[in-house]
Amino acid sequence: MEDKSKLRFVQCVCTGECPGFSWLVPDLWKLINRVRTELDVAYAVVHPQLCVKDGDAFLEDLLQEGDKDVKYIISACDPSMQKKLFKEAFNKKGLDIERQLIPLDLRATGGRNMTIEEAFKRIKEVVEKASQ
Repeated sequence: MEDKSKLRFVQCVCTGECPGFSWLVPDLWKLINRVRTELDVAYAVVHPQLCVKDGDAFLEDLLQEGDKDVKYIISACDPSMQKKLFKEAFNKKGLDIERQLIPLDLRATGGRNMTIEEAFKRIKEVVEKASQ
């Protein structure tokens, strides 16, 4: 493991009111703290709604121009939707969204019946695969 991970983790919670993420909200901070302290990521952050104007601004600040080796694991909505929504921000920074975005949709892998432990396990699998 390198001293500085090339992985960044972002969790979007779709305002915290979307039924697809309602199971996550009560234990969100437990999950994020486990991700940032137990997994090989540079950091883990939460944004309330990446698909709106301030979400665009956040991504533009977050993405680093010229950081061709960094991968961004974004846990949010449907992966194909993420690519559509975030393409402009990646393009503005000269990043390759196909190679550098790792979209994760926890709703699709258990959704409303998933426990925080199951969510952490799924995130861990994605992080480990991305680290290879």
